[in-house]
Amino acid sequence: MAIIKKINHVAVAVDDIESSLAFWRDALGLEMTELRDAPAEAAQIAFLPVGGSEIELVRPTTDDSGLAKYLAKRGPGMHHICLEVDDIAGMLAQLKARGVRLINESPRTGADGRQYAFVHPEAAGGVLVELYQI
Repeated sequence: MAIIKKINHVAVAVDDIESSLAFWRDALGLEMTELRDAPAEAAQIAFLPVGGSEIELVRPTTDDSGLAKYLAKRGPGMHHICLEVDDIAGMLAQLKARGVRLINESPRTGADGRQYAFVHPEAAGGVLVELYQI
């Protein structure tokens, strides 16, 4: 049985990373360790480690991406929570067997080689959940 290991990150949708850093980096004192383009997701991501997890500031890079549509509809704020799992394929199979609605029924591979998949917010009380396998 696949298990959840930890909260990997919390992603915050933003219109402007630099202005958002005024709070997360400058006011709170979190260090931004990387600013990365994620072309597959049409996003730019700032990584701010906190303990064993991260805050990710996620900005759309196109006007027609899912993230851009999210911002237009809901405005800036928490976008999703990411749970690190030991076996993503196994976790997706478990969820599917329980009738959980998935956005991705099989894992996708990010630019960094990590596998990920999203659970539909309707299945999680309105919260977009990302599953990650390192």
